[in-house]
Amino acid sequence: MKLEPIVVSLLDTDLYKFNMDQVIFHKHTDLSGQYFFKCRNKGVVFTEEMAEEIKAQIDHLCTLKFTKEELDYLRSIRFIKNDYVEFLRLWHPIRDYVTVSRSDEGELSIEVNGPLFSAMQFEIYLLEIVNEVYFRMQYNYDELLKSAEERLDKKIKALNDGTYTFRFAEFGCRRRLSREWEDVVVRRLAQETKSCVGTSNVYLAMKYDLTPIGTYAHEYVQMYQGIDKIPLAYTNHYAMRDWYDEYQGDNGTALTDTVTTDLFLMDFNRSMVNNYTGVRHDSGDPYEWGEKMINHYESYGVDPKTKLLLFSDSLDFDRAQALFDYFKDKTKVSFGIGTFCSNDTNVEALNIVIKLQYVNGRPVAKLSDTPGKAMCRDEEYLEYLRRSVEFRLHRERL
Repeated sequence: MKLEPIVVSLLDTDLYKFNMDQVIFHKHTDLSGQYFFKCRNKGVVFTEEMAEEIKAQIDHLCTLKFTKEELDYLRSIRFIKNDYVEFLRLWHPIRDYVTVSRSDEGELSIEVNGPLFSAMQFEIYLLEIVNEVYFRMQYNYDELLKSAEERLDKKIKALNDGTYTFRFAEFGCRRRLSREWEDVVVRRLAQETKSCVGTSNVYLAMKYDLTPIGTYAHEYVQMYQGIDKIPLAYTNHYAMRDWYDEYQGDNGTALTDTVTTDLFLMDFNRSMVNNYTGVRHDSGDPYEWGEKMINHYESYGVDPKTKLLLFSDSLDFDRAQALFDYFKDKTKVSFGIGTFCSNDTNVEALNIVIKLQYVNGRPVAKLSDTPGKAMCRDEEYLEYLRRSVEFRLHRERL
């Protein structure tokens, strides 16, 4: 079964890839990175035919370059700088950086290894490819599409009849059913409701004149673990400092949970509280997290209603509404909804990730506020990172 090209534009990725890459381009071009794929679902089998199709799709991806229209669009985003856009004029994905294999039991392995400014760009493209190959080749795609359409119809009705009253951004690139379906979802949410504030997908933002949304991901904070001179328990400090230096308070939503939110708050001082417009939740109990952030703002005399809490952890529309009802009178609230926008069908979505695991040959890890979300290929290093975090938390709370 030969599929049509899945990625047809290098803008078909999340905005935060360009945001993070611009910082790396300006400050950390000496870093190299290794990323590894993981499917968290149990019992998922990738056939040999799927693996070969994934390889063929990656081959096609690596023939793409940015067009003049795409570069001009990136240049129009107020915080994307011209020298970085000129770099992207020369850049393209390099096939040699990606290795794909499959075990006899059907476990898919993907590794990306190269300069960090280039290796990091593969993540979203590869997840888009793996998802679409799997769902088109494993199931009757037309039946999946029909169930997705029915569920989208119900969401749009609920958004328009007052059942759902919150506003949100579509964050569905990485786990979408297909390129064509995410396009339909974004178009319909934007044109048929007043609830969708934008999308993380830069290509669809350009196509439908929407706001591209995103700041940074866990990998951005993780990469500082690979820089020799930076103590492990202070990576948030250096990551936020570089981010502010690059964007001067623009593009300012901080991700709190890379090495636990408690540690993050030690570096989210008065200066950072003032410099960042808000914070993003991606693990742990969202209600406890939200109250913790509100208390932190109040401890600096900042009105929480002037700051944004952005929730993005495995949200469906009912969970988002419940969070909105709880926090709407306490602070600004918004949501990034991914899988339940772009891959809500009558079969279980894949929970697949591609995570940064080494920087300059050194292991790096995400701890998060949910222990099960920790991912590291070096258990000894993971334990060392935990001890480093606990030591600083204990010392500075005395």
